[in-house]
Amino acid sequence: MNKAPTTLIIMDGFGLSNDTVGNAVRAANTPVLDGLFSEYAHTTLKASGLDVGLPDGQMGNSEVGHTNIGGGRIVFQDLPRITRSIEDGTFFENPAYNKAMDDCLAKGSALHLYGLHSDGGVHSTLDHLYALLKMAHIKGLKRVYIHAFLDGRDTPPTSGRDFVAKTMEKCKELGVGKIATVMGRYYAMDRDKRWDRLENAYDALVYGEGVQDPDPIHAIEESYKNGVTDEFVEPIVCDKDGMISDNDSVIFFNYRPDRAREITRA
Repeated sequence: MNKAPTTLIIMDGFGLSNDTVGNAVRAANTPVLDGLFSEYAHTTLKASGLDVGLPDGQMGNSEVGHTNIGGGRIVFQDLPRITRSIEDGTFFENPAYNKAMDDCLAKGSALHLYGLHSDGGVHSTLDHLYALLKMAHIKGLKRVYIHAFLDGRDTPPTSGRDFVAKTMEKCKELGVGKIATVMGRYYAMDRDKRWDRLENAYDALVYGEGVQDPDPIHAIEESYKNGVTDEFVEPIVCDKDGMISDNDSVIFFNYRPDRAREITRA
């Protein structure tokens, strides 16, 4: 029996849903696809949540899709693995985290926590940041600074303010942590060797250069008023005592590495 060729067609941003509200695919004129679907055998794949190794209800993304296709099976992603480790307590036994914090205690230096500040679930989740803050609190660290990289791509463009406000409340609740800098991912999470962008982020993190405002919420709101939304917010310095210095420890809480490499290298 001869087998006809089979084609796997991946269309970025395209999906099938019975929902009618906000469904651009369903509202569009798609004669080619309509013809293919009516004349040829086809099937659909689920590309989010548990079907691709993410938490239930979490949207998929390109890296997750490629990993599962390449693996030919469900590949459990870093997001649920790390989250499970927080739930079962093994997160707090991580030797790298413990060494970073113990070094701060031994040297009297600061701990810096930075990463994408959103609930988009593509590069990071704030639950992982809050687990690190809890760990720092348990260990008795006093100098803990947070560097918030605003999203605006995987989340609404003006949602960053609320995420930062939520973190400030968490810091108050735990009695540890302070927002030191705020900036858009455009500057801090480039992956295409645009070193001029990274330089702006680096200078804020290390030298305290950028917009000076001790109130992160006010600074973000002012950026919005000027038409600059989360992704493109210029580096803001909120606490000059929170710059990265010799002997300090830094933990990047993004679980996805591609947009973490350049700023780490810098």
